Amino acid sequence: MTRIIARGSVVSFKCPGCGWTHMLNTGPGRPCWTFNGDLDRPTLSPSINHRQEFTAADRPARVCHSFVEEGRIRFLPDSTHQLAGQTVDLPEIEA
Repeated sequence: MTRIIARGSVVSFKCPGCGWTHMLNTGPGRPCWTFNGDLDRPTLSPSINHRQEFTAADRPARVCHSFVEEGRIRFLPDSTHQLAGQTVDLPEIEA
């Protein structure tokens, strides 16, 4: 088990806040994140700001904004899910 999957220049993890799988580029091109290479205690930089916009006026945007630091995910207060403002361990996943 691991907390993050690294394949080529892409890292991914299952987000416990929004439930989405975040996939991030660590190679050339933009946007780009740095990854410390540790699958059990990953650190990614800069922050991850995932937004899902809706066209219907009655459905506000969903926001998942976080930092991944030493195997924990720190959700910023502008996130729109239940873990906004909290820090939790990244869940283990099968590689």
